[in-house]
Amino acid sequence: MRQQRSYSSEAIVLKRTDLGEADRILTLFTPNKGKFRAVAKGTRRPVSKLAGHVDLLCRSQLQIALGRNLDIVTQAEGRENFLHLRTDLWHMTCGFYLAELVDRFVEDQTPHYDIYTLLLDTLRYLDADANALQQQRTNGTELTPQQEEGNTRLLLRYFELRLLSAIGYEPALQNCAHCASEIRPEDNGFRASLGGILCPQCSRYWERRLSLNALKVLRYMQRSKWADVARLRPDARMHAELEGVMHDLLRFHLERDLKSWSFLEMLLKS
Repeated sequence: MRQQRSYSSEAIVLKRTDLGEADRILTLFTPNKGKFRAVAKGTRRPVSKLAGHVDLLCRSQLQIALGRNLDIVTQAEGRENFLHLRTDLWHMTCGFYLAELVDRFVEDQTPHYDIYTLLLDTLRYLDADANALQQQRTNGTELTPQQEEGNTRLLLRYFELRLLSAIGYEPALQNCAHCASEIRPEDNGFRASLGGILCPQCSRYWERRLSLNALKVLRYMQRSKWADVARLRPDARMHAELEGVMHDLLRFHLERDLKSWSFLEMLLKS
C-alpha cells in the first residue's frame, strides 16, 4: 500500500517564527490533529502566494507535506481572515492574547476540538464587535473607553475559564477547595494553588477576597453559553475582581506571566 505523503487540514495560525532568509515556522491549531508546527517556505518574500493565507489568527485550509523534522505547508486557501479585528488595536491584541493562551496551555499533537471551536467562535465575536465599532465611528458617534471595549473584557474571562475547564483545570466554585463544605451566599476567599474558592472558616488560606457577586458571575460563565453571558454588564470593579481571580489561576498553572498581559493592561489604561 502506497504511503500517504501529504494531508489536508483546516488550521488557525497561532504563532509565526522567522526561519532563514525567507521561510517561517508556523504554529498551527487544527480541529482534529491539535497543535503542531510546520514550515511555510518563502512566505517572507513579497511575491509569496502563501503569505496572505497564513497570517496570524487566519483560519485557512492547508495542504501539508510530510517532512523529516517538520511538515511543510505546500498550499493554503484562506477561509476567515478576521479583517475587522485587525483594524482595531484593542481587538487585535485580544486576538493575539487568545492565541498565546492556546499555545501555552494546549500540548502538541493533542486533539482538542472543543478548544478549537471555542477559539474560532471567540475570534468571530471579536471580529463582529470590531466591525460594529468601526461603523459607529464612521457614523460620527463619539465612544467612551468603556464603549470601545464593548463586552470584550468579559469575553476574555469567559474564554480563560472555558479553556481551563477543557484541559482539566476547572476551578472549584461550588464547595470549599480546602474543607469541601458548601459555599454560603456571602463573601468568600480564593486561592489558585488550592484550586478555587475557600469558605470563611478557611480564611487563613485566602489569597484574595471573592465577593458574592463575582462568584455568581464565575458560576454563570462556567455553565452558560457566551450568548447568555454577553448580556451581563459588569462595572469596572467587577471586571478587576474577575480578572484578578482568572490571572491568579493562569499564573499558577503556567508558572509565568503571559507576554500579552502587560500590553492589554497598557491599552486599558490609555
